[in-house]
Amino acid sequence: RSTLTGAAKAPKTFEHGGIAVFAPRFTTLPDHPFPGLTKWSVKRTARSVETWLGEWRPEAIVCHTLWPAAVLANHLSKRWTVPWIGVVHGWDIDVGLDHASVGTSVTALLNDADHLVAVSKRLLQRACEAGRNHDTASLIPCHVSVEDEWLKPMKPSKKRWRKSNIDVLFPADPRRPEKNHILALKACELLEARGWIVGVTTLKQQPRPIVWDRMLVADLTLITSKRESGPLVAKESMACGTPVVSVNVGDVAEYLPEWCVAEDGTPEALADACEEALKARWEDGFTLPEAFSESTVMRQWNEVLQGLVA
Repeated sequence: RSTLTGAAKAPKTFEHGGIAVFAPRFTTLPDHPFPGLTKWSVKRTARSVETWLGEWRPEAIVCHTLWPAAVLANHLSKRWTVPWIGVVHGWDIDVGLDHASVGTSVTALLNDADHLVAVSKRLLQRACEAGRNHDTASLIPCHVSVEDEWLKPMKPSKKRWRKSNIDVLFPADPRRPEKNHILALKACELLEARGWIVGVTTLKQQPRPIVWDRMLVADLTLITSKRESGPLVAKESMACGTPVVSVNVGDVAEYLPEWCVAEDGTPEALADACEEALKARWEDGFTLPEAFSESTVMRQWNEVLQGLVA
């Protein structure tokens, strides 16, 4: 379940994109004080997974996080004698590796996977520093899957300089401390002091089409996270034709214009970057690197899977 959503009423089975999904439950405690209890509980779900699958067995297991889901992936991999791939998006590397109670378990899972996929260069580097063999690790970013209806080119803003209303999109749940909502508010306060009339829209657990709708109507997207693997919302916003201003987090510096990235991450630097984005003319347009396209990501995944099951 997503952060802050809870599991009390989470469905055990549901459909996603027309595909049946089974979501077994396990027992854990906040901040994982007893990792042994969590691992025992996760492993106990193996039988229910096998019952739900019936006679079918996969040729490989892809686990989109390490702690604690990879405990089950590793367990089933040995039961079924199939390889498993661990995918790291952020928490496992940025928090899990150094976590007082689960750090040892995360490190073990990181190295137990038959192949490891990291979604950014930084995460791949840290995984290898933690002992992962570089020959069995890959960099495959999250692809951008904005549907054609929402794809728009970048256009210059028509707002009156330091007089108009601007809608700033904060693309995260402000209750999540790692998203650093307070920094975004401070930057917006500075913009108001300069004459802009600022409205801030936040996102919680909305479906992707609603997220893209919000991006279409926003004047700019503001990202102030303390840690991110992507973030994917930055790429999606640019694909929707809405400029992004961000602190230097994740991989944003690899594709955003230099003036959209606030290196020192202060409210002043972010406010300056917001104004740069608002006055940009985008004469040359903007195109996301091919590495983030669905076809490229699919090709890379096919290569990894074929290498394991061939």
